[in-house]
Amino acid sequence: MTLNFEELQKKEPDLNELKRIFEELEFRTFLNKYFGTTTPAQKKEPIQASLFAEFSNDVQGDLFQTNLDTIKNRKHKYHLIDSLEDAKNLCDLLLTYEKVSIDTETTSTDAISAQLVGMSFSVGQHEAWYVAVPKETENIQSFVEVFRPLFENKDILKVGQNLKYDFNVLASYNVHLCAPMFDTMLAHYLIQPELRHNMDYLAEIYLNYQTIPIEDLIGPRGRSQKNMADLTPEAVYAYACEDADITFELYPLLEKELKENGLEDLFYQIEMPLMPVLAKMERNGVRLDTAALKETGNHFAERMALLEKEIHELAGHEFSITSPRQVGEVLFDELKLNSKAKKTKSGQYSTGEEVLDALRSKHPIVGKILDHRALKKLMSTYIDALPQMINPETGHLHTSFNQAVTATGRLSSSNPNLQNIPVRGEDGREIRKAFVAEEGCIFFSADYSQIELRIMAHLSGDEHLIQDFRAGKDIHAATASRIYKKPLEEIDRDERRKAKTANFGIIYGISAFGLAERMEVSRTEAKDLIDSYFQTYPKVKEYMEESIRNAQGRGYIETEFHRRRYLPDISSRNSVVRGYAERNAVNAPIQGTAADIIKLAMVRIDQRFEKENIRSKMILQVHDELNFSVFPEELEHVKQIVLEEMEAVYPMQVPLVADCGEGQNWLEAH
Repeated sequence: MTLNFEELQKKEPDLNELKRIFEELEFRTFLNKYFGTTTPAQKKEPIQASLFAEFSNDVQGDLFQTNLDTIKNRKHKYHLIDSLEDAKNLCDLLLTYEKVSIDTETTSTDAISAQLVGMSFSVGQHEAWYVAVPKETENIQSFVEVFRPLFENKDILKVGQNLKYDFNVLASYNVHLCAPMFDTMLAHYLIQPELRHNMDYLAEIYLNYQTIPIEDLIGPRGRSQKNMADLTPEAVYAYACEDADITFELYPLLEKELKENGLEDLFYQIEMPLMPVLAKMERNGVRLDTAALKETGNHFAERMALLEKEIHELAGHEFSITSPRQVGEVLFDELKLNSKAKKTKSGQYSTGEEVLDALRSKHPIVGKILDHRALKKLMSTYIDALPQMINPETGHLHTSFNQAVTATGRLSSSNPNLQNIPVRGEDGREIRKAFVAEEGCIFFSADYSQIELRIMAHLSGDEHLIQDFRAGKDIHAATASRIYKKPLEEIDRDERRKAKTANFGIIYGISAFGLAERMEVSRTEAKDLIDSYFQTYPKVKEYMEESIRNAQGRGYIETEFHRRRYLPDISSRNSVVRGYAERNAVNAPIQGTAADIIKLAMVRIDQRFEKENIRSKMILQVHDELNFSVFPEELEHVKQIVLEEMEAVYPMQVPLVADCGEGQNWLEAH
């Protein structure tokens, strides 16, 4: 190997060439950040401009200097308030304004257990105040009380970033953060759902400003990281004031974009009213029967031990079932189940669920290994983990409902993820048995029946689908009847099962190959079924084709409530990438509309509960399902409110139908 050491020497970057490339690709954010100039945009392209800007923090080193403003080179007036008298004077001043941005500094990212350290406020002009509170709880309360008239004022707009957090922090001090409110995080989520929404990113993209990193105050993540309460007010106030200042500055820019993109109704009528509903649900939490969970765990452990014994007998020797390498050697080297088994980059056999599932019929050991893995996952994810996550003060699990994560508009849940509790299979359902209502209450559950198929019928306008839903027919049996051209009463279970698979698969743009695998039939039979389906429901086919055409023309799709999902790959030359975008073009309006509908139903139910003085509480949302802890004497009233609001929330060409049930736990109620 010949080395030319001159070629290995570091050379100066060709900034002119880099600038030319940025201009050619219209990387306007990069141009502005690294060269201080941008070429004027002929047409607003939020996806392209912001999408690449998301990676700006990854560009490191001395290749070129950033051109972002910071607190060091921008004029500002930040004030530290640490006395009750000054706090009262500040509140009096803030009450004279129509809009105030607010932010809280606390001891924890968990709003339920966090203790307040300080509050910051801004009214614009790069002026902000940080109110440092004492460490003693009673003294904290006295400072919070000073600002109660502001927080609970129904005429002053409260602007914030992730206001659900501040809502729950203030609720710990018995203060109710009242509307009107404007959450910059939620606003940007609607404008650009697939990008980041944290304030540091928004400041950089919208304001060309680099905020003070939190690490500058408390250090990097790890055991040695400090707590905000460990710092002096003098060390915190600039950071805290900047948060309020930047948030206030972002507000008019985001409000303008909401209006320009037709997102105002979605923001003000669904997302913002939903925020306090979710905050209250997080605060309520859900009760866990740890004894029942432990009993289920013992049962699972016994079955795992038995499975392990049977697996070793089938293999002829003991080996580690949890070791993918050893499992691969047993299945492929010893039992010879697949002579063409694929290997990973590390050289061991691939033994993922998909690989083993395809081998299930070849040897009984495969099914037992899969069963063992499934039980082990349930044990580690739920049986062992959930009791450790119970809040010691409340005795409840307090999940976080994430309102600005999924591109479709669905809520997600984390710490713990309670939307992922298994519903299929006896073992998974056993976990739900441990989720119980409050002491003396009933667990009540209501969920939409086939909401996505109903939305498909509504959006496509297909007469046959609409007719069958309006008649209240079993939609899968009705589909089978039409596809197989047989009377409804002659449809057998297998035909209904195939029609059901087609109904749900086609919403997700399933191929003949995918349908064949799912139904365990030949590809020819699957293709014939899809062809028959589209002959039966021609407007469904038209809807799918029109959705793809619209996405290609506009670059995005919309739900019934004008929620957007951008699909930049819809015209990709790569057929796999384009196919994925096309499937999203068909499904995202359906799934997104379903998400919007249940969100609006939650808002309406919460409003009815407050208006009618209902003490029962909404405690969980799992996509199309709402769960409540209900006082027995309120059960019929709650059932009436929930079903009324869920079924009448949005007028469609087909009825919205909600099913409900009740019991002592989630399993019984669902």
